[in-house]
Amino acid sequence: MAGASRGVGRGIARALGEAGATVIVTARSSETGPRTEMRAESIEDASRDVDAAGGQGHHYLCDHTSERAVDELVHWALRRFGRIDVAVSSVWGGNEGYDGERYPDGAGWGTPFWRRSAASFSGFARVGPYPGLLLARAVAPAMVAAKSGLIALVSFGTREGYLGDIYYDLAKATTNRLALCMAEELRPHGVTALALSPGFVRTERVCDLGQADLATESPIYAGRALAALAADPDVMARAGQVVHAGDIAGEYGFTDADGTQPKRFCIGG
Repeated sequence: MAGASRGVGRGIARALGEAGATVIVTARSSETGPRTEMRAESIEDASRDVDAAGGQGHHYLCDHTSERAVDELVHWALRRFGRIDVAVSSVWGGNEGYDGERYPDGAGWGTPFWRRSAASFSGFARVGPYPGLLLARAVAPAMVAAKSGLIALVSFGTREGYLGDIYYDLAKATTNRLALCMAEELRPHGVTALALSPGFVRTERVCDLGQADLATESPIYAGRALAALAADPDVMARAGQVVHAGDIAGEYGFTDADGTQPKRFCIGG
């Protein structure tokens, strides 16, 4: 579970724990090492969440923008556990340094592209779709050999239209297209790849920005969506799709932490 020290990734790790899974929690923030933006959350905390939910949590410090580090993580996991059934990338660093109004380069959300540096897009791509590609290419050989497995990229749906910020939109559209392309290449080998779209999630960062009341759901909602997909023997039918947590909650019968089933969230709608 990549990018699981906080946010949606931590919710997914916990939900997989609820399902009794063994979950390797990975990210850059550790109790005993570096922390992203000096935040309090850590992989050790998330691993304990998995244990408390009923699963078995293991933590592994990893920079998911490093191909070598990701390869080493996957080799360690295969040596330790023998197989990887589900690989999820929830790595997203696009909001690092964002104070609710402006990014570190001074641009605000939705600033026209001609008024901001193109380097910002490089940064968004490096901390979103690129880590998803690195994780997928590292786990794919073992899954292909086993003729089974699920690779999920946490993203956001883009079919409804523009998401309001060009670099955010491009990063999510790239992630969604990556899932589609990987699905086509993996399908003949019995491996499923898809993108998972949560809504406006009540993450730690959202709460810090004072936007908790605007959020539509908690991190566990997307987590339970992923757990349901992982347990579905017919998940291959969704290969290449962007699957919205709010669309499948009724079908699979899962709820958010408060027992509700929030519908699909659309930016601007």
